[in-house]
Amino acid sequence: MSADDDFMDFDVAAPSITLGDGDEFDQASIDAMFGGNAPVAKKSGLKAVIESRVISHERLPMLEVVCEHMVRSFATSMRNLTSDAIDVSLDEITSIRFGEFMGRLALPAMIGVFNVVEWDNYGVITVESSLIYAVVDALLGGRRGGGPTRIEGRAFTTIETTLVSKMLELALTDFAAAFEPIDQIAIALERVETNPRFAAIAGPTNIAAVATFRVDMEGRGGKFSILLPYATIEPVREKLLQRFMGQKVGRGNIWEEHMATELLKTEVSVDVVLGEKVMRLEDVRSFAVGQTIALNTAPDDALEIQSGGVQMGRGQIGQRRNNVAVRLLADMFKDLPQ
Repeated sequence: MSADDDFMDFDVAAPSITLGDGDEFDQASIDAMFGGNAPVAKKSGLKAVIESRVISHERLPMLEVVCEHMVRSFATSMRNLTSDAIDVSLDEITSIRFGEFMGRLALPAMIGVFNVVEWDNYGVITVESSLIYAVVDALLGGRRGGGPTRIEGRAFTTIETTLVSKMLELALTDFAAAFEPIDQIAIALERVETNPRFAAIAGPTNIAAVATFRVDMEGRGGKFSILLPYATIEPVREKLLQRFMGQKVGRGNIWEEHMATELLKTEVSVDVVLGEKVMRLEDVRSFAVGQTIALNTAPDDALEIQSGGVQMGRGQIGQRRNNVAVRLLADMFKDLPQ
């Protein structure tokens, strides 16, 4: 370094630790040991798409309508069950991977596995511990206005499971009733589990729609969620994607009747092909008035019936009330191009 230099250059090496045996750890080794700045293996190909945290999903407007209908009916059902002032609200509707949802579930919790008979598939309904103890406290005559006492370090008893199962059955019944304008379904609660591993109805990477509800019971309560894998709602996915339905959800009977009426009024031209023959152009140019062309077709042979050049069936030509008529054969659709 000279006296005229304004700055000094230093070569600073990465800190290292030397052990008694002569082994030396640099900064990269220390970071790897404690998890700081650890290199992350990059995923590529199909694995990167499947395990991506970014979920591209379709919004299901009609599912939101179904959940809003369920909120009103379930609040009434809970009031009749507990005789308390119940307030039910829809927290959110989102999409998440099944494995991630189960991994986020705060334990202890109850997980109900239900079967949608018409769709031949399954879903789950989860209840967090605060709502479990609130429902049990309310059904067993606990004092109102205070939060229920939570007993840690033990599993749920048979009585608690039975009482909460009644609430789950009410929720699923109201959910099925709210689905009636879209599809007639029956939901059956098959079992209640406390371990997420025993409620695996889908693969960890499968995407599911989750509706989360909040139940308030005079200062106590909690949340419960209904999870439907996209494979489960596939039979009604097109209906759930609809945005504007008017008064009635589903098929429009007025349009069906209008289409049926208009179809009956539609006129269709039908041609009966008496026969076909391949001729030379010279013979065609020499056609004369009164000339007879043999088609090699007998009077009783089946003739092709066409509409717009498309073969529709077969029939026999004849006469009825001094008019030329065609009688359709019983096998008119046999051997037709599909």
